[in-house]
Amino acid sequence: MSRMARAWTRLGPEFLPFADAASAELPLGRLLRLSLFQVSVGMGSVLLIGTLNRVMIVELGVAAWLVASMVSLPLLFAPVRALIGHRSDNHCSALGWRRVPYIWMGTLLQFGGLAIMPFALILLSGDSNAPPVVAHIAAAAAFLLVGAGLHTTQTVGLALATDLAPPDAQPRVVALLSLMLLLGMVVSAVGFGALLQHFSQIRLIQVIQGAALATMLLNGIALWKQESRNPNGTRHGRPQPGFLESWRRLRGEGRWARRLTAIGLGSAAFSMQDILLEPYGGQILGLSVAATTTLTALFAGGGIAGFGMAARGLGHGMDAHRLAGFGALAGALGFAGVIFAAPLDSPVAFGIGTVVIGLGSGLFTVGTLTACMELARTGQAGLALGAWGAVQASCAGGAIAAGGLLRDIVSDLAMRGAFGGALTGAATGYGAVYLLEIVLLFVTIAVIGPLVRVGAPRPASPLGLAGSPS
Repeated sequence: MSRMARAWTRLGPEFLPFADAASAELPLGRLLRLSLFQVSVGMGSVLLIGTLNRVMIVELGVAAWLVASMVSLPLLFAPVRALIGHRSDNHCSALGWRRVPYIWMGTLLQFGGLAIMPFALILLSGDSNAPPVVAHIAAAAAFLLVGAGLHTTQTVGLALATDLAPPDAQPRVVALLSLMLLLGMVVSAVGFGALLQHFSQIRLIQVIQGAALATMLLNGIALWKQESRNPNGTRHGRPQPGFLESWRRLRGEGRWARRLTAIGLGSAAFSMQDILLEPYGGQILGLSVAATTTLTALFAGGGIAGFGMAARGLGHGMDAHRLAGFGALAGALGFAGVIFAAPLDSPVAFGIGTVVIGLGSGLFTVGTLTACMELARTGQAGLALGAWGAVQASCAGGAIAAGGLLRDIVSDLAMRGAFGGALTGAATGYGAVYLLEIVLLFVTIAVIGPLVRVGAPRPASPLGLAGSPS
């Protein structure tokens, strides 16, 4: 039996690519517990963008433009993530904590927003005697609170993971945390769908407030005994650098303007199709609702594979920027497959393209996030990760809105024959968005190329390609 146990120990990392993210400083059990904050962030994101989006329009009869406005409100806090990270880097606390107060503050904001949200939505649906302005203010406050909580918790939680993990394990820790975010989103989407299958306003209240309670529990467990108290390091009275001064110091560590530009372009390219893949499958390829629902699983499967490949590649010394470039290239290939699925009338090509897009997104996310972690100066992890989050979330949100608008405009022009008879059809609008995403991904590769370390180790890429020249 002991021989079998030793054999399994040796084989474990081969079958569990994230098992080697653990270290003596951050054991696997403690790391998995810490990663629960990503599960709560994923749950909140799905609730806002997916579940409530549909419930408000279909079951509650709220106008689509008002729903879109409410769902987009949390993006107002995305640019503040860099400031939040900076404040957590330099927080003065009598208890000696830097990160914990901010994560707990984010948790309370998210809990408060979710606690009042169902009642605000009922007011918004018109099922009350309250004036419409009261409903609008209540719903806006609920969505803003949840958005502020999500951005604060994720930014400072990633910074705490950076503090706890040794430098050589940080890439694998990033991949594991990204995986937990994705798993949180998938599990929450399935759970919310099952719980709201027989919809009622009472059931909606129960589900949303249950999510609020789950947020408190998950983040409380994640934070328990994670950050060591260090009163000397956070004592009041010691000089604190301002935000602009800290940003200038961080920029001195590398070409941050180019790096953030690449992050923004790549995030926009991967996000523009978020609300279009399922309608494309149903409208253009004639897939059933059940078939298009599996696209989420296909995309998630590709993302999980990307996280695992990224962890393995970075663990073998691969440059993080090079990895992000391979992710952008994979995404371009995936979008090409989705485009060709229409003239070929091939659901198989569509499914393969979706998996490859998820793979590329996973590689790009882990690569860019790891690059920001590696280049953060000591004591500036929060600022670096906040800058990554601010650019990524802002560009992704704007791209989602732009993708839907571009599809509508091009489809309308195509149906009027503006592009000729061959392009008269609904597929033209979708194809224009996917083609723009391919262009953006190649621009991303061009921007990120000069950041690749000259002379960096060049193992085989996670896609099975040899390292490309710098």
